[in-house]
Amino acid sequence: MKSFRTIAGAIALAATQTSALADAPGQGLTARYEVEFMQMTIDHHYSALRMTELAAGTDLQRSPEISPTEGTSPTPGLGATPAKATLDELKSMARRNNRMQREEIMTLQRFLRDWYGVDYQPRLREDGKAAIAILEQAQPGADFNKAFYETLSRHHYMLMEPVNGCMTGSDLMHHDLRRECRGMWHSQIADIEMMRNELKKQFGIADYQPFRGLEPLRSNKGSPRGHRSGSQ
Repeated sequence: MKSFRTIAGAIALAATQTSALADAPGQGLTARYEVEFMQMTIDHHYSALRMTELAAGTDLQRSPEISPTEGTSPTPGLGATPAKATLDELKSMARRNNRMQREEIMTLQRFLRDWYGVDYQPRLREDGKAAIAILEQAQPGADFNKAFYETLSRHHYMLMEPVNGCMTGSDLMHHDLRRECRGMWHSQIADIEMMRNELKKQFGIADYQPFRGLEPLRSNKGSPRGHRSGSQ
């Protein structure tokens, strides 16, 4: 990962050579904010790729016919994995999220290159590693299904505050970035609602809250599974 000094240098260079870029970098505070936000979001989405691969499984070659058993493409550098989920609706959502977040990663990487001259490659941060570990340890079937709904809901919710910031604090001329953030907000809120409904339908959990325990998680002391009756 680039140091902040390197990022700051890239921002300064971009500010003096805007004619060489597709669009100008953000002005004032928005420049540093956008670089940090987009790098964080790329890393956040990158961890979701592995989470959804564990759910839907991975296929190196796609079947010519779309089917509930089809998997996702494995993340580069990681091995193929069988599907641990057993619910068709869950696997469908996992495949959809995998495709969408791959596209969003590439879009944000393009913005970083075009506006700031930053070539950023995704990495796993500690919260992403914790969520992936829960799903790697969960047993295939019902145990995994419940863990996935709780963990991905929590994972989605953690991006809501930064995305709100993107929609209200990014550079006024960067309409494409704000449009991307609005799309993330709506799609992830819809997914959270769907997963809360599935937790009630499949497991009788009617009070799951993905936002509970946010501060402990930021200090690496909380669970990335959210909160519900009976949870610790």
